[in-house]
Amino acid sequence: MNSDAVLRGLQQAPHRSLFNALGFTEEEKKKPLIGIISSFNEIVPGHMNIDKITEAVKLGVAEAGGMPVVMPAIAVCDGIAMGHTGMKYSLVTRDLIADSTECLARAHGFDALVMIPNCDKNVPGLLMAAARVNIPTVFVSGGPMLAGRVDGRKRSLSSMFEAVGSVSAGTMTEEKLAEYEEKVCPTCGSCSGMYTANSMNCLTEAIGMGLRGNGTIPAVYSARIRLAKTAGYKVMEMLEKNIRPRDIMTEDAFMNALTVDMALGCSTNTMLHLPAIAHEAGIEINMEIANEVSDRTPNLCHLAPAGPTYMEDLNEAGGVYAVMNELNKKGLLKTECMTVTGNTVGENIKDAVNKDPEVIRPIDDPFMPNGGIAVLKGNLAPDTGIVKRSAVVPEMMVHEGPARVFDCEEDAIAAILGGKIKEGDVVVIRYEGPKGGPGMREMLNPTSAIAGMGLGASVALITDGRFSGASRGASIGHVSPEAAVGGPIAFVHEGDIISIDIPANKLDVKISDEEMAKRKAEWKPVTKEVTGYLARYRELVTSGNTGAILKIPGKD
Repeated sequence: MNSDAVLRGLQQAPHRSLFNALGFTEEEKKKPLIGIISSFNEIVPGHMNIDKITEAVKLGVAEAGGMPVVMPAIAVCDGIAMGHTGMKYSLVTRDLIADSTECLARAHGFDALVMIPNCDKNVPGLLMAAARVNIPTVFVSGGPMLAGRVDGRKRSLSSMFEAVGSVSAGTMTEEKLAEYEEKVCPTCGSCSGMYTANSMNCLTEAIGMGLRGNGTIPAVYSARIRLAKTAGYKVMEMLEKNIRPRDIMTEDAFMNALTVDMALGCSTNTMLHLPAIAHEAGIEINMEIANEVSDRTPNLCHLAPAGPTYMEDLNEAGGVYAVMNELNKKGLLKTECMTVTGNTVGENIKDAVNKDPEVIRPIDDPFMPNGGIAVLKGNLAPDTGIVKRSAVVPEMMVHEGPARVFDCEEDAIAAILGGKIKEGDVVVIRYEGPKGGPGMREMLNPTSAIAGMGLGASVALITDGRFSGASRGASIGHVSPEAAVGGPIAFVHEGDIISIDIPANKLDVKISDEEMAKRKAEWKPVTKEVTGYLARYRELVTSGNTGAILKIPGKD
């Protein structure tokens, strides 16, 4: 279906009358109808500039001969939603965004689309919609925030959360905290480290759906406006050439995205989103393949929270294409994949230059010989557990300690800030998975509190929920099966010894199979009362190791 269904022929006279009501001229009704999905709102700092991006895209589309039409997509700010019931409504919006965009696009007969996301769930949600609708589509994001500066050092949102822990530990004054509060988020844009939003915007370049610089050009740079105009031009080229999302988002393209993910040291949330996007494109990604990709892919970047560099530094160093060109020196990419530029990956990256080997390490001198993310398995995580290996201090790569068990995030936070967690402990936060939460909350508050209180090199955190891309340390999330469906994490008792071996990809609780079976037989699930969308979501959502996709009743 395309705009002929709403603009051409005798039977479409009523439809054309409604386009007249919209103010369309006869000349405009003859042009290709290009939908622009704008995630603009005034509550998410990463989206407050998207109105300007949208106007630039419209201009590009119009100059290239199309008729641009703007439609909305919702967005939740994970930072503002963090640490309270609002976080239950973060991941769940990914599917609302995909569903509503599919509805808008298919109901109105668009010929092509330009997607304008920025923050955590908008990028994967719109990529899912693009795969479903499968008409020519280009992505251009709102861009990352510039880093803040405190005492001459660059800082970001994760610094802000950790500062709260430092105040609780008595190592920072409230006056200094107020200075952080004033300075760490100085501009609009997605938060300035390699958190989930920036991870997914960078991977949109890697997978071929975004133009060069989509992931790294700061939100406040005029180059971002120029990129948006170019996106308008490019979508018209894609329409002319009939290049569609499923021509781009192939199995090889997802392997490229996983490879770049490992090199960049992206957020663990990519391990939820890439399988969900692939699923919509008719491709199934088994998360166990992530370790295979990680084993052959060196980690080239240590951006915040893993290191002292930020998105603006990656941009100046050459951006995602420079990282990809380094990877390609060892033949680690599938270079024949098509992209929204109209060229292949190989053609796109051949002239990219690594301008700062301290930000993007050369392929022969990486930060780590393997990738930034590891998938762990064991009797505590029979399916998967996910850790951002590049953000774990060396002394916590292998760790054993007593379990400190909590059935919700709030109880864990109270214990951490109350000084009840000691060196060597392993904090277990369960019933926060896709069904148990429901909504699989991010746990930036507890990880930041641990780091801020000086325990980041001695305390691990394990959850069937998620960790923010801003989290660092031995933070192992997505433990599957989750507690709510009777996964082994539900049977851990206070004081059980947890064994973590990240190099060996192992996560175990040191109890016998017989004891595990006994506890399972005695188990009674914890059920949290929810209504409305969360209740429907809980019934449909699948496990974290499958991307927390929604099942189709009677089919999946």
